[in-house]
Amino acid sequence: MQGVPQPAFYIFKCQQSAPPGMPKPSCVSQNDPESAQLFQHLAQSLMMKGIIGTVQPIQTGCLNRCQQGPVMLVEPGHTMYVGLTKEKIDRIVDEHIIGGNVVQEYVIPDEMWGEPVPPSQMAR
Repeated sequence: MQGVPQPAFYIFKCQQSAPPGMPKPSCVSQNDPESAQLFQHLAQSLMMKGIIGTVQPIQTGCLNRCQQGPVMLVEPGHTMYVGLTKEKIDRIVDEHIIGGNVVQEYVIPDEMWGEPVPPSQMAR
């Protein structure tokens, strides 16, 4: 019996939306209708390319990079893509997910991301 294959990639797309009048930016903005369509666009793109079985799109809450939104995190690789549009998502799917090459021009700048801090260094 064949099971469901383990995904090669997980794509975490921030779906956080700030309430109207909130000064803090968010990844899904009422002032930017396309931002609300990005997750659906990602999922449809993966389906149309026939890779939805090995690439798992996941809707998440805040990924704490609101100033650079809309954002999504690709694992493995811990790659944070920022300032997303439908066109950027298409290129990320083609070049990174299918082609194996990170699209560097859409990756969050090092000064905004940096290296992860192990929990063992933070634990009390």
